[in-house]
Amino acid sequence: MLEASRRWRSAGRSIGLVPTMGALHAGHLSLVDAARRENEIVVVSIFVNPIQFGPNEDFERYPRDPERDAVLLGEAGVDAIYEPPIAAMYPPGASTRVRVGGVAEPLEGKARPGHFEGVATVVTKLFAAVQPDRAYFGQKDAQQVAVVKRLVRDLDLGVGVRVGETVREPDGVALSSRNVYLDPAERRAAAGISAGLLQAASAYAAGERRLDVLRELIRARLAAEPLVQLEYAELVDPDTFSAPGTLAVIAARVGKTRLIDNLDLSKPAPG
Repeated sequence: MLEASRRWRSAGRSIGLVPTMGALHAGHLSLVDAARRENEIVVVSIFVNPIQFGPNEDFERYPRDPERDAVLLGEAGVDAIYEPPIAAMYPPGASTRVRVGGVAEPLEGKARPGHFEGVATVVTKLFAAVQPDRAYFGQKDAQQVAVVKRLVRDLDLGVGVRVGETVREPDGVALSSRNVYLDPAERRAAAGISAGLLQAASAYAAGERRLDVLRELIRARLAAEPLVQLEYAELVDPDTFSAPGTLAVIAARVGKTRLIDNLDLSKPAPG
């Protein structure tokens, strides 16, 4: 990968990177489209990163479909798929980790200890191998986006971080590779997550600014879904992930599946 990137860069060609864990969906492909518009070369990485999963999380059963992914990316016109094996990314004795402070500590950082250290480490390694001018991430993973932006700023990595809007199903459910875990009843209940965000957005648009009221609107909507167990619903600053702020963020379990979603209440609500 590094050799190919060096050839492209020496020829003066710009490189866009879309980091993924595979099991691609329309959200990933929208990032590929954005990368295609802004760069001469598009690389998509596929790597289910073991060090960002906790000991009781779903690393072993995380959806994987490399053949389908390759077809989709071929149709999308990507120039390279970077799919390193775990042994190449983390050879025996590898002990270096990248830790981002501050923005990586609350919410997902607290709920999933070590998760963002794994994210920051693998993103740093992907940037080193691909040497992109720009990298593309989805807004659904809003705290990850904030962590990557901080990583790039603090380490002077010189990569432009581009953020694509969350792509949703017609009923509002944010596209996620983990949606395949949901049975039909859970899939219907999952729509309550985005519905709660939209209720808060409507109240904000009508002039409501009390954070406790906005949080309660989200919580009340999710309480109406017996299959949904809320972990947190907070309003934070999108850059620092400290309160108060206008970004409403949710983590919830629908059955056994953990889903996250977010919506900036200060911006026009989608659709």
